[in-house]
Amino acid sequence: MSVIPVALTTATVLGGAGTLAGCGLPHRLRTPVVGALTAGVGASGATAGIAALDGGSWSAAIPWLLPLAGTHLAMDALGGLFTAVAGTIVAVVAVYGVGYAAGHGPHGLASRTAQSMLPLFALTLVLVPVAASVPTFLVLWELMALASLALVLAEHRSRQRPGGSASVRQAGVWYAVMTHLGLVLLLTGLAVFAAQAGGTTFAALREGAHAMRPAVRGLVFVLVAAGFTGKAGAVPLHAWLPRAHPEAPSPVSALMSAAMVNLGVYGVVRAGLDLLGGGPAWWWLGLMAVGGISAVYGILQAAMASDLKRLLAYSTSENMGLVLIGVGACGLFAAHGDRVPAALALAAALLHTVNHAAFKALLFCAAGSVLRATGERNLDLLGGLRARMPVTAGLFALAALGAVALPPGNGFISEWLLLQSLIHGLQVPGVAVAVVLPLSVALIALSAGIASVAFVKALGVGFFARPRSAHAASARESPPLMLAGMALLAALCVALALVPGLLAGSLDRAVDAVGLPGGHAVAGGGLEVRLGGLSESLAPLWVVAALTACLLLATALPRWYGRRRRRANAQLWDCGGGAPTPRMAYTATSFAEPLQRVFDNVLAPEQDVDVTPVRESAYLVERVRFQRRVADRIEHRLYEPVLGALAGAGRAARRLADGSVHRYLAYGFVSLVVLLVALGVGW
Repeated sequence: MSVIPVALTTATVLGGAGTLAGCGLPHRLRTPVVGALTAGVGASGATAGIAALDGGSWSAAIPWLLPLAGTHLAMDALGGLFTAVAGTIVAVVAVYGVGYAAGHGPHGLASRTAQSMLPLFALTLVLVPVAASVPTFLVLWELMALASLALVLAEHRSRQRPGGSASVRQAGVWYAVMTHLGLVLLLTGLAVFAAQAGGTTFAALREGAHAMRPAVRGLVFVLVAAGFTGKAGAVPLHAWLPRAHPEAPSPVSALMSAAMVNLGVYGVVRAGLDLLGGGPAWWWLGLMAVGGISAVYGILQAAMASDLKRLLAYSTSENMGLVLIGVGACGLFAAHGDRVPAALALAAALLHTVNHAAFKALLFCAAGSVLRATGERNLDLLGGLRARMPVTAGLFALAALGAVALPPGNGFISEWLLLQSLIHGLQVPGVAVAVVLPLSVALIALSAGIASVAFVKALGVGFFARPRSAHAASARESPPLMLAGMALLAALCVALALVPGLLAGSLDRAVDAVGLPGGHAVAGGGLEVRLGGLSESLAPLWVVAALTACLLLATALPRWYGRRRRRANAQLWDCGGGAPTPRMAYTATSFAEPLQRVFDNVLAPEQDVDVTPVRESAYLVERVRFQRRVADRIEHRLYEPVLGALAGAGRAARRLADGSVHRYLAYGFVSLVVLLVALGVGW
């Protein structure tokens, strides 16, 4: 019997058992039992995904599970890649989550609602790439949205800071509205697709796509691409992401940023390249434009952010933008008939999806450790955590190295491969290609540079500076389960950095699954020969070198730290300056201010100067208060006018409901007449 159906069945059973355990078990048993079952869901999903990446495939139809439409499931290498990534992240974060929830009492992530929704959310993350029909996909997609919404709202009662509960509710409202706007776009696009193709299964969509008119195919792609890129956090449908990620419990933030947003990329690849079979160049030029804007704008906002988790959320938008550039380049090359660069670009995008999942999950888990230890997300109120939380600081630094795409971080190899695919794609003929590809390379390089600023700020201000609050000064290291979860994620980051060639065959099979047989562009002549082969041949040396370095550090650091303490205790002449205080150090705001000046016209910061005079005279100043805020300009220019117009329309619509029965009957009569006229015209 195939491994895939057994693993998926096991994941489903464990997910259902976890939901029931979250509803029924008492508090002391609820968290560890649900955590173990959720980890089992992830491990089972990862097993199924790895089996598909190893060349296995599976499909099944369950007619009785969904009324009218039935349930259709299938697993190929592309779905297996995303299922394996989601399952791995779920399994590791579930271990971390048990330790995280242990300190919250029966509230927050440890509440009955959150614990019952967590296994369901994990199960949907694993099953969405397995859906093989429009109804099945939309049902799983909506279950994923509702479960994640409940988890975003998990801490609305337990927030102690002023306005904390209100900010959680606001994040929930934004997330609910944006995710269901995306659902409407997907429902419309897939309904048009299914109607034109004459069936709802993915096999029927593939067969019917070629007979559709170009205008209809373009409409379907625009609708589904908008819905999927919104889930991926791409501009301009990103407004939910910097709200929901910071307010959700940190394990949930890790799952959303490292697994859920990936499914937006999966949807674009599955619908655009597989089901629709590719399309004209303008599809992919638009997708590359969205990706480039998301990458640069997202990392600019991250560099300006003072909230640690908000910084990481905007970094997710940046990395998903990079992935969309790769997917768009793949479609562009395929539209010009050059399959090998197309396969290489898609492989680079998929590899960056894997790498981003690893380092972003670790970053959010480390941020959760900081939040749990200090109760603060504001970098201006942190500092001094390197000495008080050394393991967390080291793991955050390791993940940050991957986020800034510098060697030996795991993000370097995928961004390097993406740049190589774009550079080698210049041989593809066409004016649009000659203009867009160099611009995309420049945007990737710019986003990498700004990412370095953002994460140097997060590390320097949050971990290496002096503590700026009593909570930061009294912080303690995380409990063992949280450290174990982060250590597993760190090991995954190190493995992806040192031996990326191990994924070459899997990436080739995933690329082949969407109909791009590029002659094994990755394993045959790209990643495997230039990096993978070298990494595999030198893997034992890498391991020996890493172990030797760890041994040397373990031996040298205690001696160095002891000498430093002895020197620090010595009384040295300070020229009368005195010891530096936290007020003398850079804050997150001041660190980002030079970069803000460079991009002042893009960011449009808002500043307020409040001068308070003394009572005796208006000419003497008692206090000057300066505040500068960098708002989301796209949100300010796009969403606020729309929300204002909707609010005005709502106020105007109140006049229609004046309590008159005669008017209500007239409304019904007019609606019936309009419906009959519409049906008559349609016939």
